Amino acid sequence: MAEQNYRVATQLVHQRQDRDPHTGASTVPIYQASTYHHPAGQPGEYDYARSGNPSREQVEQAVALLEGAQFGFACASGMAAIGTALSLLKSGDHLVAPEDLYGGSYRYLTQLLPDLGIEVSYVDFTDLEQIEAAINPRTRGIFVETPSNPSFLISDLRGIVALAKQHDLLTFLDNTFMTPLLQRTIELGIDVVIHSATKFLGGHGDLLAGVVVTDDKVLAKRLRRFLNGFGAVLGPFDCFLLSRGLKTLKLRLDAAQQSAQLLAERLSAHPKVARVAYPGLDDFPQKQLHFSQATGAGAVLSFELQDVSLVAPLLQRVKLPIIAPSLGGVETILTHCWSMSHAAMPIEVKQRLGISDGLLRISVGIEDVEDLWEDLVTALG
Repeated sequence: MAEQNYRVATQLVHQRQDRDPHTGASTVPIYQASTYHHPAGQPGEYDYARSGNPSREQVEQAVALLEGAQFGFACASGMAAIGTALSLLKSGDHLVAPEDLYGGSYRYLTQLLPDLGIEVSYVDFTDLEQIEAAINPRTRGIFVETPSNPSFLISDLRGIVALAKQHDLLTFLDNTFMTPLLQRTIELGIDVVIHSATKFLGGHGDLLAGVVVTDDKVLAKRLRRFLNGFGAVLGPFDCFLLSRGLKTLKLRLDAAQQSAQLLAERLSAHPKVARVAYPGLDDFPQKQLHFSQATGAGAVLSFELQDVSLVAPLLQRVKLPIIAPSLGGVETILTHCWSMSHAAMPIEVKQRLGISDGLLRISVGIEDVEDLWEDLVTALG
């Protein structure tokens, strides 16, 4: 059976290469080498670690396999992955992006891309008409994040792909929240998929990594050239950690998603919670659209407290969750979006987008959900 036909749990464990071809070792070794011998002065398959490394190549192929693509590129961080993907644009180009973005992406698009001569327009990505209206003769790409972070706004991926094809544009999608297990975006027609592998793919809070995936040979050649020249590649030991983390992704995500559903339902009924955003809830406004392009609700939710004065006591009393600006780990992570994940976003923008000082995000881990709930209830008072 071809590796592409294996079910996802099998792909995660065995990946595209599950043992060392030279020794038969059950994992590909950590090739902790900065350069390679050139026999008689002639380079072999590998010549310098920035250009290629067996450990990196193994994990790049593993993530590409999961996405249903041919080419993967492992980067030094999630933001390095976004920068690598957007290197496909050049000075004078225009990009259309959603208003509601992860804070790090917002900082990159608003502060760094303009310095490169790339203009970005921000619109409501729940409205295809607004996206199309923002396209101009210099537009070369559309950047998507769905569900959005932290408001859980859902973008119509099929509609965006159709718009992009109509106007000959590239589509870039940050698939960190859903992972390829829950949202198969290459199959939906997305050109370039981005992951902060620090999050669910690595999954253990011990890794900083990013991955870019494409199924287009021409785009892959351009991405490889940029990454080799720029040098923001993932080191061998981190490649090993990412490969190891991938092996348990399905087990972790299945467990965390089940707990997230239960916590979302219970928080929705709590008297001190004003609202909960989670695609798995029956009253989630865009539930039908989300499940038309994804197979699960994910393991992350956000909730807004009835009174902002409740935030500080909650953060002081809660014991189990790590209070931090991250997600996707085995430990539950509680994030105060205003001051952590979206600290880089101007106050007036956060207020306009509904990211209030009382909004918190939970990335549910694999602890016992009853322990998590008891901890949250106690902390809410």
